[in-house]
Amino acid sequence: MVNQLPHEKGFHVSWDQLHRDARALAWRLDQQGPDDGAWRAVVAITRGGMAPAMIVARELDIRIVDTISVKSYNHQTQSEPRVIKSPNMEYVGDGTGVLVIDDLVDTGRTLEVVRKTMPKATVATVYAKPMGRPMVDSFITEVSQDTWIFFPWDMALQYVEPYRGKD
Repeated sequence: MVNQLPHEKGFHVSWDQLHRDARALAWRLDQQGPDDGAWRAVVAITRGGMAPAMIVARELDIRIVDTISVKSYNHQTQSEPRVIKSPNMEYVGDGTGVLVIDDLVDTGRTLEVVRKTMPKATVATVYAKPMGRPMVDSFITEVSQDTWIFFPWDMALQYVEPYRGKD
């Protein structure tokens, strides 16, 4: 068997597909919150969780949206995750009634850090890989561990480097 580079076993996600999948995630989470089915807030894991979190918040009529920023990638190389921006902890507290949304769970290392910050939050991702599945409460689509997901914000007709930075 020939070893493949990450981009050689790719799953390409369009904006339309991401929107459909994030709406499906919202439908799955609807009426599942602890307050008569309602959720208090959404916390997006930046950067990939921001678009799906916005869609989930809109679909579920959640007006309080915050972010947690965990850096765990340098381009396509995973590193030790660390929180570089926390949500308003006075509001989110231990996470009760809070939905934490991300685009993807890969190994689960990022979510380990997030769960330590908000241990009672409900964590949902649009896509999940097998190693990270135990870290999420809900997801829509599973892909194999060796699949690289190409999100629409990373793509044009060809890969486009960001204006600043590489991570």
